[in-house]
Amino acid sequence: MKQPLAYVHPESKVADNVVIEPFVTIDKDVEIGEGTRIGSNVTILPGTRIGKNCNIYPGAVIGAAPQDLKFKGEYTTVEIGDNTTIREFVTINRGTSARGKTVVGDNCLLMAYVHVAHDCIVGNNVILVNSVQLAGEVVVDDWAILGGMCAVHQFVHVGKHVMLSGGSLVRKDVPPFVKAGREPLSYVGVNSIGLRRRAYTNEKIREIQDIYRYIYQKGLNISQALEVIEAEVPASPERDEVILFVANSKRGIIRGYFPD
Repeated sequence: MKQPLAYVHPESKVADNVVIEPFVTIDKDVEIGEGTRIGSNVTILPGTRIGKNCNIYPGAVIGAAPQDLKFKGEYTTVEIGDNTTIREFVTINRGTSARGKTVVGDNCLLMAYVHVAHDCIVGNNVILVNSVQLAGEVVVDDWAILGGMCAVHQFVHVGKHVMLSGGSLVRKDVPPFVKAGREPLSYVGVNSIGLRRRAYTNEKIREIQDIYRYIYQKGLNISQALEVIEAEVPASPERDEVILFVANSKRGIIRGYFPD
């Protein structure tokens, strides 16, 4: 829908039924899919690709240059999937030469004042609650929920189906299927409620709980725990995902919680 009080660059590719509210800026080299709504005072800069049926609220800035002193103006992009909601004053920066792109997947909800820095990869069905801040090259896997005001260190990896307490300082990788909280950020259990909501059976949840007992509650170091899990826990996609995540962690995983 053409809006006379908005600026849409003639070289942008905007589907005919996109709703554009007043005072929007859509620069060149921008693509926006069908059914998307762009709220007032949104700024969408070159290199941005937005999918279908997204809803972008007032004040968001998408595709700005990375806040990285190593960035030399190389061509990079932001890619946002379908059915994603981006609330007020969210900022999503383009990639750098590190990955070449910043990605937010399908069916995500980024609440107000979220920041997604350069080269982040945010999966599908992710919820970033108000004021979550992702530093550069963070990876957040599918179905993760990060509570309000979480601050995630550069290069951290947050696994699938993770639930992080609000206000968490995330300095280490968070393996899949877990809940984490406290300071320093610690494993506090398996995200059983979230897993049940996504049709995981009680038997499967118990299997995941058993895996994390080896990692956090048996007095084993990480290498020992992974060896025992591989030897004693029957193979399954969940078991293998945990093993691969932990084995490939570059920053190390969060600690266990041991009450005094």
